Amino acid sequence: MTDAPRVRFAPSPTGYLHVGGARTALFNWLYARGQGGTFVLRIEDTDRQRSSDEMTQAILDGMQWLGLEWDEGPYHQADGFDRHRADAERLLERGLAYRCFCTPEELQAKRDAAGDEYRYDRKCVALSPADVQRRLNDAERFTVRFLVPEGETEWDDAVHGRTSFQNSAIDDFIVLRSDATPIYNLAVVSDDIDMRITHVIRGDDHLSNTPRQILLYRALDAEVPIFAHLPMILGPDGKRLSKRHGATAVGEYAERGILPTALANFLALLGWNPGDDQEIMLIPELIARFSLERVNKKSAIFDPDKLDWMNAQHVIRMSGAELLPIIAPALIAEGLTTEQEVQDREGWFHSLMELLKPRAHGLGGFADQARAYLAPAVEYESAGVAKHWKDPAATAAGLQEVGRLLATVEPWEAEALEAALRKHAERSGVAFGKIVHPLRLALTGSTVSPGIHEVLAHMGPQLVHQRLRAAVAVLTEQKGAEMNIDTYPPTT
Repeated sequence: MTDAPRVRFAPSPTGYLHVGGARTALFNWLYARGQGGTFVLRIEDTDRQRSSDEMTQAILDGMQWLGLEWDEGPYHQADGFDRHRADAERLLERGLAYRCFCTPEELQAKRDAAGDEYRYDRKCVALSPADVQRRLNDAERFTVRFLVPEGETEWDDAVHGRTSFQNSAIDDFIVLRSDATPIYNLAVVSDDIDMRITHVIRGDDHLSNTPRQILLYRALDAEVPIFAHLPMILGPDGKRLSKRHGATAVGEYAERGILPTALANFLALLGWNPGDDQEIMLIPELIARFSLERVNKKSAIFDPDKLDWMNAQHVIRMSGAELLPIIAPALIAEGLTTEQEVQDREGWFHSLMELLKPRAHGLGGFADQARAYLAPAVEYESAGVAKHWKDPAATAAGLQEVGRLLATVEPWEAEALEAALRKHAERSGVAFGKIVHPLRLALTGSTVSPGIHEVLAHMGPQLVHQRLRAAVAVLTEQKGAEMNIDTYPPTT
C-alpha cells in the first residue's frame, strides 16, 4: 500500500444520487481529504441498457452541489472493456477460470429443480481441452466462470473487524458474459487495480461481493485493498430506507431549501460519530475529525426532522452576506424585490438576512418573513386580529398615538426606539406587550417577528408610518366610524 490513500466513489448511472450514495461519496471524500489522499470518481456504466448520460450528469451535479469535488475522473467503466477481457483471459490461461457452455435454458431448468438449494454443478469445469476447442470451433456461446478455490476467504474490515466467508458457499461465479462483456465483480476489481485504489469504502449491501473480489485480486496477483463496509441507513420505522422515508435525490433537498453543508453534516452522522456530543460541524471540521475507526457497525436511522433542525442550525451560523446570494433569487421570484434593488441596497439586505435567520427554520422561511419588509402591504393574521385588535376603535387610537411618538425618536435606531416604546407604556400605565402586540400585527401582519425595536429599525420611518396608516384604515372601516388618521406624520 502507498502512504497516501486512493479511494473511489463508483456510482451506477441508472438513477439519481440518493442519500445512500451521497453518504458513501462523502465518507470516501472526507477520508481522502483528511489523509492527504486522492478521491477518484468512476462511473460504472457497464449496464448500457439502464445507464444514461442524463443520470450521469445528475450524479455529477449532486456531488458538486454537496461540494464533493473529485481529484481524478470521472472515468467510465465501459472504457475498460478491453482490459476487463484481458484479465479474464489471464484467468483462463492460468487455469483459474473456465469456459461454461451451459445454455440459459439448461441453467434455469437446474434452478427450478433445485430451488433454494441451487448451486452451479461445475459441469463445464470437467471439459477436456479438445471438447472446449470443438465447441469453440462450432461457435457455441459461452460465459467465463471463476474457479472458486477451497477454503475460506477472510479480511480485516476497517469497520467490522475480522470477517470471513466459507468458499464452499460461493458459486463459481461468472466474470465474462456470453457477449464478452464483464460482470460487475471482475470489472470492479480490474478497475480498482488499474486505478491503484487502496481503500474500498462502501455500503454493507456490498459485503457479499467482497469475498469474490478478494479472490479475484489474489488470482490476478494484485494487492488486496483495505475494505470498509458502512452500516445501512434505515428509516425511522427501522426498515430499509425508501422514498417514503425521505430517500429522495440530492437535488430535491436543494429544492427544499436544505443547505449543502447541512446535508453533508447530517449524512456524516449517519453511521459515524466524532466521539463526543457535538452535532453541528462545517466541512473543515468534518475533514479534521473523520476516521474509519469511529464508523459504527450498526445501522443508522434517517430522521427527516433532525435534518430540518440541523439545516436551521447551519442557516443561523451563516452571515447575512453569505445568505443573500442564496435567498435573493427566491425574493425576486416572489416579486418582492428586483436584482437591481438587491445590488443598490446590499448592506440593508445583508442586515435583513441577519434579522430573519433565527426564525427562518431553513432557507424556505425567508421569503414569508421578508414580505413584511418588502411588500407594498401585508395581510393580517385572523387569529392575531381576534386577539390583539378586539376593540378596533381603541386599537386604532393606540396605533395613532404610537405613530406620533415614533415621529419624535431620533436617531431612528433599535435602542432608542425600544426605550421610547417602553417609556410610552410606563406613562400609559399598561404592560409593554399591550403596546407591542397590536403594533407588531400592524407592521408585519403576524403575531411573530423579531424584537419590535429591530423590526422598526429595519423598516425605517417611512414604511412604518405607511403600515400604521394602513392598519388604522382597516380598523376604522371595521368600526364603521369616522376617525382622523392624518394626525401623525406623513410618509415623506
